[in-house]
Amino acid sequence: MKINPASIATLTAVLASASVAAAGDWPNWRGPTHDGISKETTWDPAAVTARKVAWEADVGAGYSAVAVANGKLYTAGNLNKVTDAITCLDAATGKSLWRHEYPEPLAPKYYSGGCSATPTVHDGKVYFASKSGKVFCLDADSGKVVWNKDFERKAPTWGFSSSGLIQGKAVIFNVGLSGMAYDKDTGALLWSSADDTCGYATPVPFEHSGKPCLALFTKNSITAVTPDDGKVLWSSPWQTEHDANIADPVVSGSQVFITSGYGRGAAVVDFSAADPKQVWENKLMRTHMSGPVLIAGHVYGFDDNRLTCLNWKSGELKWSEKSPQKGALMAAGDKLIVLGESGRLAIVLATPTAYKELAAVQVADGRYWTMPVLSGGRIYVRNADGHLVCLDVRKP
Repeated sequence: MKINPASIATLTAVLASASVAAAGDWPNWRGPTHDGISKETTWDPAAVTARKVAWEADVGAGYSAVAVANGKLYTAGNLNKVTDAITCLDAATGKSLWRHEYPEPLAPKYYSGGCSATPTVHDGKVYFASKSGKVFCLDADSGKVVWNKDFERKAPTWGFSSSGLIQGKAVIFNVGLSGMAYDKDTGALLWSSADDTCGYATPVPFEHSGKPCLALFTKNSITAVTPDDGKVLWSSPWQTEHDANIADPVVSGSQVFITSGYGRGAAVVDFSAADPKQVWENKLMRTHMSGPVLIAGHVYGFDDNRLTCLNWKSGELKWSEKSPQKGALMAAGDKLIVLGESGRLAIVLATPTAYKELAAVQVADGRYWTMPVLSGGRIYVRNADGHLVCLDVRKP
């Protein structure tokens, strides 16, 4: 039998990809499926209570989450009020591997300031955008600059916070009226939108009628565009005080869930027809920052300083719990990994029947607004000062 070398190469690539996925890599903001949900099973929720610290590190002030790929961890922070750094550490030991520094002000404004976006790791490169709009593509192993650009667009009140989304040959950011895309290999501008203040969320990929699309939470709308040229497909207005549309939208089928703080609330918008329509809207989930997750027909997220569960179809409140205060969350299977503002990490069963806490521990002091990340049997949490803690929760 004649074997096609191209088929072997394809199979090898597929197996390599499966191996990475099985290892629990979390290579970008909100994870490989862009929804804040991990498929990882190599962890023990009960082990959280032991607070087994594998390592700790200081990575600079800010709210950048971590990306983990191929045994390395990437994050960003402000070092001395005038310099930012994109940092690479060994994910298992915390050993510093490289650091790329560049001029950037801390820029506190009604909060402590520092980096907002999270690095994106793809095909041996790291993509990152600073609050002022400096865009970097770095070699993932060495930190060497491959290319760098500047958005040259109007920044929102608290600076740019979109992480990069890889789609085909493009790295795409929520910048301008409805997005901006660069060639991920060369940095060449592929498409852009009008120079206008943007929202703070990262673009979310989805498919509709068999075609790839992006959901952009802009300063005053939820908008869908095509990833190859940025063409606007549809838009539905959503105005929030201070243009603070921050939490990533969640797409399911032909509907999208959006939520904002400052008393705004939440809604589900149906975009199955040419003219999108709201299914429902209420003030039962007013999320300031951390994006919600959708599990088995229910949305789990923050209503200001309370963790809340809503029914996706109706918006009905199922339960609300005050103990986490403001914070951030992700999920792994049917477990919520909830990091409260004061540094309390809780594992909560994702069920609409009631708030059911399975395990909890106080990680450290400080303010915690950054999403915790589970990867490879370890949970990574950081505070606003840049103190990063790695908890070992691997199964025995």
